[in-house]
Amino acid sequence: MSEEKQETKEKYFYATGRRKTSVARVRLYDAAKEKGIVINDKDYKEYFAKNNTLIEKVNSPLKLLNFEGKFLISVKVLGGGSNGQAEAVRLGIARALLVMNEDFKKELRANDYLTRDPRRVERKKPGLKKARRAPQWKKR
Repeated sequence: MSEEKQETKEKYFYATGRRKTSVARVRLYDAAKEKGIVINDKDYKEYFAKNNTLIEKVNSPLKLLNFEGKFLISVKVLGGGSNGQAEAVRLGIARALLVMNEDFKKELRANDYLTRDPRRVERKKPGLKKARRAPQWKKR
């Protein structure tokens, strides 16, 4: 518990990432003793259960700027599925890097790491089975 209190005293860069119904609150600690990405108090490789595509998504902004393993990144993520959470974490990390240094904007923007994906699930309409799926039509 004392480590957690010590962590809050350190200087960090904060950003939020969102995707579908997932929200990721990201803290990027620049001068931390430990290095790595921690999502909901677990290592990110353990959190995404060895799904390599999701692990690469989370790591991609750091890989682009050659910052792998140079920061402690603490993430609290809520809602959605694993893919949405991974993309929310990616956006949060990219935004936190931008808060840390504005010069990264050109590279991050060019690789679409600063664009929030606006697609969401369409709501179900009355009289239909799903958002657009109508009941089967019967002639007789």
